[in-house]
Amino acid sequence: MPTTIYEGNPTAPNDLASLKTLVGRKYQNLIERTITFLPHRWAAAALLLILYILRVYTSGGGWYVVTYALGIFLLTQLIAFLSPKWDPDSDVDGLNVSLPTKGDEEVKPFVRRLPEFLFWHLIVKALTIAIFCTFIPFLDLPVFWPILLMYFFVLFAITMKNQIRHMIKHKYIPFTVGKKVYNTRD
Repeated sequence: MPTTIYEGNPTAPNDLASLKTLVGRKYQNLIERTITFLPHRWAAAALLLILYILRVYTSGGGWYVVTYALGIFLLTQLIAFLSPKWDPDSDVDGLNVSLPTKGDEEVKPFVRRLPEFLFWHLIVKALTIAIFCTFIPFLDLPVFWPILLMYFFVLFAITMKNQIRHMIKHKYIPFTVGKKVYNTRD
């Protein structure tokens, strides 16, 4: 039986599958520790975005296709973040699904299709991948970037217009603006 470097450590992986599992668990533990640090998480995401912009600017290349793909991915995640989990426009299996409303007996909260933490996590992963893509020279494809930029802005405008119409039609706001304060002194 061949000896391994990790022989004395009982938690050391013996093969590639257990190494992947160990790394996955450590990563999941690290990510779950960040849940309560909301401003810090978003500051880290903003820092990654600034690093990406600096990398593109200082590399001398355009990285237009990588930036366009990143923008489209972030747009789809933003739409999922702003959308309700159960869309009343789609009648699935004959169920009459309605958005949360304030009734006589209970208040139903707004449930997102993509929760805030997963939204942040996907943004951080996408920015990290985009930064690494800028180190691969064959991904810096020569394209006429004004067309990509114009197409992205048109796509953004149309998508957000549809999302805002959906929000107005079904009378929901995907953000909480603070804790409701009740005035007990009248």
